[in-house]
Amino acid sequence: QVQLVESGGDLVQAGGSLRLSCAASGLNFNTHFMGWFRQAPGKEREFVAAITRRGYDRDYADSVKGRFTISRDNDKNALYLQMNSLKPEDTGVYYCAARTGAWSRVGGLYPYWGQGTQVTVSS
Repeated sequence: QVQLVESGGDLVQAGGSLRLSCAASGLNFNTHFMGWFRQAPGKEREFVAAITRRGYDRDYADSVKGRFTISRDNDKNALYLQMNSLKPEDTGVYYCAARTGAWSRVGGLYPYWGQGTQVTVSS
């Protein structure tokens, strides 16, 4: 069974940093494009970042570009999101997702999702 497990979410002050991890199992990890999405309280889920199968290319939402870095370690079946210079607007539940075929900013195209990890950025 496919399983994605996020970890690393926490309560941090604005300007701080966090590193989120996503451990994957039950799938051929290196054949999947991976993405990070988030959902703030009372808002719709939004795209954060995506990465190609071998990690050579990356895509970021404008709101996080220059502050967040997505990466992966295919030997460990792991996906990461390094978040720097955090803002209160970054608060939300962060999800990792996996899909084959191509990378995408559209969450509905990803068939596999983790349960999410809470990130709270205080002012």
